[in-house]
Amino acid sequence: MDAWLINCLLGFTIGLILGFLGGGGSILTVPALVYIVGQSPQAAVSASLIIVGSNAAIGALFHHQHGQHQEHPQQILNWPVALVFGGVGMITAYFSAGLSQLISPTMLMILFALLMLVVGAFMVLSRTPQCQENGTRGWSVVVASGAGVGILTGFLGVGGGFLIVPALVMLVGLPIHQAVGTSLVVIAMNSLAGFMGHLAGTPFDTELIATFVAAGFVGAFVGARLGRILKPQQLRTSFAVFVMVLAVFLLVDNVGKL
Repeated sequence: MDAWLINCLLGFTIGLILGFLGGGGSILTVPALVYIVGQSPQAAVSASLIIVGSNAAIGALFHHQHGQHQEHPQQILNWPVALVFGGVGMITAYFSAGLSQLISPTMLMILFALLMLVVGAFMVLSRTPQCQENGTRGWSVVVASGAGVGILTGFLGVGGGFLIVPALVMLVGLPIHQAVGTSLVVIAMNSLAGFMGHLAGTPFDTELIATFVAAGFVGAFVGARLGRILKPQQLRTSFAVFVMVLAVFLLVDNVGKL
């Protein structure tokens, strides 16, 4: 298959998952760029920040537009929560990043996978929060949740998007549809911060990145529409299953390396 077509399919899939689930794109992008495209891990991480951040931003826009164009417009993006949650998370992720140097990369990935299994199980077993008038359980909870996700993201050194939706749903108390849209804003913020830190690093393959981003925009549009069609519990369960499947893959790939 032509390399350009493969890149388009990969970019579309990443955008689709981000638009549909509000997370998971970064954990797929780096492996795809390394194992399928053939980039070095360093180049893949840098490119992933641009691809995921761009798709998350456009996905958030699509979610907002779909919410406003319904017969009864509803809030899909909770901007105050996104800015506070994302801002606090960026700070704690920065200060906790050095902790990951104390543990081997293989053990980090195993801990990452175990955390994903726990999060997925909670998403399946816990009740779906109902819409609240103010949309949150209090700003102290938003700050604490954002800080906790930031610490885990910095410590584990991979992604973080798959943690944001469960935290917004189970801890902050946002409805699942609003959590998906809001998480995309947080992901875009985190990706921008990471990209700024990589500007002086590995050179970017602009043509490859442009292909992934353009195809990802289409995928994000389709994913956002799918997310509006499914019922909240179906969307919640889909996200939980997605997280647990990824966790099993990571465990199988890394346990044998110990």
